[in-house]
Amino acid sequence: MESPKSAADLIDLLNQAKSVLGPCESCGNLAEEKLCSLCLNEERDRSKLCIIEGVTDLFAMERAGVFRGLYHVLHGKLAPVRGVGPEKLNIDMLKKRLSVGEIREVILALGNDLEGEATCNYLNQEIFKGFELEVTRIGFGLPSGGGVTYADEVTLRSALEGRKSL
Repeated sequence: MESPKSAADLIDLLNQAKSVLGPCESCGNLAEEKLCSLCLNEERDRSKLCIIEGVTDLFAMERAGVFRGLYHVLHGKLAPVRGVGPEKLNIDMLKKRLSVGEIREVILALGNDLEGEATCNYLNQEIFKGFELEVTRIGFGLPSGGGVTYADEVTLRSALEGRKSL
């Protein structure tokens, strides 16, 4: 694709992208075909599944290069106040993927907020029941190079709760 020279060009490019891209039928990532390039990649560890809120989270994880398993995009978090219940999330496909039996570990990589916690609890108590899975949650705390002085209370609490022995 070429870079847009005007607003009209940008609109045309966005319309082209909309007509070409859709959700991956397995994970919910953006895909040009039925499956995205990550789900088609045979070199990925199919025993590990990282559950994320959105496609931008997937892009961030891939950019960091720290995870070589598969992803599952929920397309949101539970937010009953805003009318977002389990039926509005990509949970049915998650159940199908778990029932195949390849997945051994699920990594919950949702935000460290009330909605993220509620979603993780729901998944752990309602969806993962009956499956032999190791369920883990990503750690939270101070960013690399960051200091305690400017950290908010939630970040500091998470950093203290997630501390490790040396």
